[in-house]
Amino acid sequence: MSVLRLGLCVLGVYSMFLLWAVAQERLSVPFQHVDGESTHKFKSALFLGTCQSFLSSLSAIAYIVIRGKSGSSLSSLLGLDLASMTQTNISSNSKTNGSSGTKVNGHAHSSSTLSHTSSSTSKTLLLRYLQVSAFITLAAPFGFAALSYITYPTMVLGKSCKLVPVMLMNFVMYRRRFAPHKYIVVAMVTAGISVFMGFGNEKPSKASSNGDQGSYGQLIGVLYLVINLILDGAVNSTQDEVFVRYKVTGQQMMFWINLFCTMLSTALGTLPLPHIPVLHPSSGSQSEFANAIGFIRTHPSVIVPLVQFSLTGALGQLFIFETLQHFGSLTLVMITLTRKMFTMVLSVVVYDHKLTLGQWVGAGIVFGGISVEAWVKRKEVHAKRVLQEKEKAKIKSL
Repeated sequence: MSVLRLGLCVLGVYSMFLLWAVAQERLSVPFQHVDGESTHKFKSALFLGTCQSFLSSLSAIAYIVIRGKSGSSLSSLLGLDLASMTQTNISSNSKTNGSSGTKVNGHAHSSSTLSHTSSSTSKTLLLRYLQVSAFITLAAPFGFAALSYITYPTMVLGKSCKLVPVMLMNFVMYRRRFAPHKYIVVAMVTAGISVFMGFGNEKPSKASSNGDQGSYGQLIGVLYLVINLILDGAVNSTQDEVFVRYKVTGQQMMFWINLFCTMLSTALGTLPLPHIPVLHPSSGSQSEFANAIGFIRTHPSVIVPLVQFSLTGALGQLFIFETLQHFGSLTLVMITLTRKMFTMVLSVVVYDHKLTLGQWVGAGIVFGGISVEAWVKRKEVHAKRVLQEKEKAKIKSL
């Protein structure tokens, strides 16, 4: 069942985000003005993020309501009704201790105590969601700003090393360690994609120039990219921590994180904030959202790719959070990284691009890392099955 679930998650992530990438590429080129004479580019990355997070929260709540148990309260569906979970644990403990009353180990647990504990835990959980949303909202502008100083291949190369900050932030923030083979897989996947990108014959496109293309400008771009990667690592490690500490589903987390992201990005996009480098680049009397809406009115052809970008991103997140809940952030990052690799291979087949020998070596290293992870997973599943069979045999012998 776990193998089938993982396969469906991989298929969902690949299909949705391939369509998402098509829309993203379309949004990066100029759109025709209603006058039919001029073309302009859509530049509001914050507006794009808000549309996607809004639709993601809607798709998450729809999934939760459809798949939820009939008769469940709204707080239970949204993963905030922790009192019943506490009551279940206490009842289980009391039965274990041979008592069917309201005392556990000699201490009474009143309903008011349970309610207070549940309320406190729910607030802590919501603060965790808000923390992740803040990381996401802050990370995107730094990644976008980095492209003003470094080339796009450099950006992709840096993003392909995302596995490293995920493991680093898991250790720094939550002291979480991983099995030795995880480090081998991380090293192989990261090295393989780096080799694939580094040995390409295609010349890197020029970075968007703002008059500073020297070594100082590149240093600023690398700094922005490092900040973006650190925030991304904090996002993944905090999500892992939430799944470990709280019994929530991936879709519940998806709903709350995207809801808070929508609120935060809407505040940044609509409030009359002064010019803030990276975080709020718009200046003057108009907000960033006002500029974006004005662009849509004068360039209606942007609507279709904008909807496609937001909708496929929202549906893709359902598969992402399903993967995150059941397989962890490292598996998710490997899926997203290899999706980029498959996209490149598909491009080679469809558009007859030529790969260098170094790029084929890089692809081999990546798939070798994936094979190591699959081999170890298969051994773990086999060992669990053997253990279960032994336990069943012991029970029958009794």
